[in-house]
Amino acid sequence: MKVKKYTITWLTLALLLFSNASSAWWSNDWKSRKELTLDGSATGADIKDNLAQFPLLLRLHTANFGFFADLADNGKDLRFVLNDQVPLKYHIESFDKTSEVALIWINLPQFSSLSNLDQVFLYYGNEKAPAGDDVKATYDSHQVLLYHYKNGEPKPVDATSYGNNAQEATLTIEPGGQINGAARFDGNGRIHIAANPALSVNPDNGWTFSTWIKVEQPQTATLLEAKEEEYSMGLRLMLDNGNLVLRYDNGHGIVVDTEPQALEAGKWQHLAVAAKKDGLVLYLNGAPVKNVAIELAPMNPTITIGAAFNGLLDETGVANVARSPDWIKALARSQSADFNVVGFGADETNEGGGGYIGIIMKNVTLDGWLVIIATMLMGVVAVMVIVFKTLLIIRVNKDNRDFINAYHELDKDKLTSLDRDETEDDKDLGDSPVLMALMGTGGRFQNSSFYHVYHYGIRELKRRTNDYKKPITLAVLNGVKLVIDAELTRESQRLGKNMVLLTIAISGGPFLGLLGTVVGTMITFAAIAATGDVNINAIAPGIAAALAATVAGLLVAIPALFAYNYLTTQIKDILVEMNLFADEFVHHLSEQID
Repeated sequence: MKVKKYTITWLTLALLLFSNASSAWWSNDWKSRKELTLDGSATGADIKDNLAQFPLLLRLHTANFGFFADLADNGKDLRFVLNDQVPLKYHIESFDKTSEVALIWINLPQFSSLSNLDQVFLYYGNEKAPAGDDVKATYDSHQVLLYHYKNGEPKPVDATSYGNNAQEATLTIEPGGQINGAARFDGNGRIHIAANPALSVNPDNGWTFSTWIKVEQPQTATLLEAKEEEYSMGLRLMLDNGNLVLRYDNGHGIVVDTEPQALEAGKWQHLAVAAKKDGLVLYLNGAPVKNVAIELAPMNPTITIGAAFNGLLDETGVANVARSPDWIKALARSQSADFNVVGFGADETNEGGGGYIGIIMKNVTLDGWLVIIATMLMGVVAVMVIVFKTLLIIRVNKDNRDFINAYHELDKDKLTSLDRDETEDDKDLGDSPVLMALMGTGGRFQNSSFYHVYHYGIRELKRRTNDYKKPITLAVLNGVKLVIDAELTRESQRLGKNMVLLTIAISGGPFLGLLGTVVGTMITFAAIAATGDVNINAIAPGIAAALAATVAGLLVAIPALFAYNYLTTQIKDILVEMNLFADEFVHHLSEQID
């Protein structure tokens, strides 16, 4: 029963591994892919809510992606596929093939603490692929403004589908922002955005402003002003001598401020303001730090960003809903280099369905195949020996236990009662360990080496005493002992039969594989010398294919080595116990000498 359970367990694991290794390939037009792991747990985004249509930043560089040379121009062949079925919306903010750096935004249909259960694959390697990015579809319908601050834009351009571009902007774009380019304000500029129904504040839905900020010195400035001109009401996020203050003016003489919140100079920090029907919440680096109770009124504001501000802003956005605390935390963490929200798996290839293995196999030469086939045949023989010998040992041990228990229950004057006449089937099975391993279950103690010693001893005793009509003498006992010693030798040979085939596989497999590797390497370098084409792409496939012969030899030798050590130990244990039984049996016979 245990063997059956173990067999089922190993078969199940093998099927799981096989199904994982051969998971569906989204499209054979793409040669390669890399699995992305999303971490919504405390070590990553640290979220509990299920965030829908979340814009996730993906930073590609040489530390996590080493195949920029395989990408099409401008990364147009990049695709992101959920569970190898659903292509995801995305857009590329920047792509530099020379520097091997890319910034990509992906729209995740769902993002939660359980997102690691989903598989997101990055597909690449298709020169014929059209550009697949879709900037406006990367954001949900609530994101009504998003500025990337790209180099070459005289005024910030809205990345969302609402087109809320800056009406007026006095700033410069400089590299080295929190994400890519950043807006530099010199204390005299600002961004002005005209009133638009898409930017309006609805108390029932709320409103959210977010941005990355870097201040270099304490100052007084207005980072955000969303103001309804007609009623003089509005929302203002200010810097007051280096401290953040959030103010709400209801237009009827009631002005409410939050407590000042210190802002550290000289480093990038994430700011967010969530306006709800009953209050304002100020977030710093994804965590709520200040709040104040208000009665939020509807308004259709004009928006001013960075008035009198001296510093840098990056990734500025507005949403026409109050984003949840988890959304804001996920924004801050996923866009920060301090948290690993995205993990990168190994790269896989789909070269003719075989990946790297397919590349190697296609480059194996004829002599290499001959060596591999020879080692595989050797491996098949070794496996057969291992299987049959294991079954034989299991049967021998079982019958030995049954026999020794029955023997110890005999009276001293009935030592011969366990013996039975030998049939033709017994003789055939005794001559073939393979048949004994497969079929030796018919008679009682049929596979027991103890019984075989006992049987031949009793048979010789009967012959010398004329079926017990003559007394047992010392000469008779010595004759029986000689027969028992001979049977011990035959049993040892029977148990060790064909074990030499395992030693041949152990010693011959690696050397045969090495021969194939040496010959394959010689052929590879000879071909290079003949063509004069000396480069890594010409050498690598041939060398890899040549080494495949050594791998084949090791794949045969290593399991054979482990199995040989295990089986020889089991056989030695049986032989030791068999010799002990023979001594015990002879001693019991000696007690009956007249």
